[in-house]
Amino acid sequence: MYAFFIAIITLLSWSQQVGANETLAKKELHVYTYDSFMSEWGPGPKLEAEFEAYCHCDVKFSTASDGVSLLNRLRMEAGSTQADVILGLDQWLMQAALATGLIREHQLELKNQLKLTLQWQNTYFLPYDYGYFAFIYDENNPKVTQVPHSLKALLESDSKIIYQDPRTSTPGQGLLIWMNQVFHQNVSTAWKKLAQRTVTVTPGWWEAYSMFLKGEADYVLSYTSSPLYHILQEKKSNYKAAIFDEGHPMQIEVAAITNKSQNFTLAQMFLKFLLRPQIQVHLATSNWMFPVIADTIDLPEPFYQLVMPKALLPELNTVENNKRQWIRQWRSMTSE
Repeated sequence: MYAFFIAIITLLSWSQQVGANETLAKKELHVYTYDSFMSEWGPGPKLEAEFEAYCHCDVKFSTASDGVSLLNRLRMEAGSTQADVILGLDQWLMQAALATGLIREHQLELKNQLKLTLQWQNTYFLPYDYGYFAFIYDENNPKVTQVPHSLKALLESDSKIIYQDPRTSTPGQGLLIWMNQVFHQNVSTAWKKLAQRTVTVTPGWWEAYSMFLKGEADYVLSYTSSPLYHILQEKKSNYKAAIFDEGHPMQIEVAAITNKSQNFTLAQMFLKFLLRPQIQVHLATSNWMFPVIADTIDLPEPFYQLVMPKALLPELNTVENNKRQWIRQWRSMTSE
């Protein structure tokens, strides 16, 4: 009889363990992000593998072409969204994302974890990297004879330019903000000048940058840190960022948890994972942006050789209140 009870207890214990493992195996985290994040050279594949090993869960990424498209998808899906985490919005999309009613506070303690330069106070969105918009050129291009030192000089040059649509792309939205911050009441004239220089306007960053690398334009809208990819991955130093005297808009990329998530604890775990020093290094060297954490981390030497531009940081409310008007103005001036 004693042996019988021991067998029963052992069987129950084994069954509970199997059940627990099955429950764990069924845990899924749905993350919405942008295409280039999940490309073979982007940070997504390694991040996915490392977090799955850490959480013993299954991470399912779903992509849109760029950050604005990501927000548009969230709006369209509304209450039916499967997203637990939204990864790839920026600070200028936060208010619009909150207006969907689908974002909840992440409830993470971030005191002293983030760089003071970010001045981060928001409790709904977690920054995971940042950078500065810039126009990239190839110094081996014989058509680039004099690099402009201002946005005005670029528009007055005879250069061919590719940039992204502000309705679908965060760099395109960054240019929209940049143009209005620099030219103010003269922005309509500036857009007309840019239209004369424009080869095409693409939906997302990757399409624009790919065309630039094929030699279809002299300048492409990207980031001051974009040359790091070519330096570290291709051993090429001919791609440069044109640094403008008036400064460059800073973009802070953020992640957030939706209130439709069925795995809030797992989503929190994912956001915290983004701030681990080794993950911050990985993001820097595969998403080619700068780390957000205050901790000192070791980055490749070229990161420290980049010129850090003057940061342009318009008020978020100013951007949100004027964005629709700015887009209408852009469409009107560039479609003529």
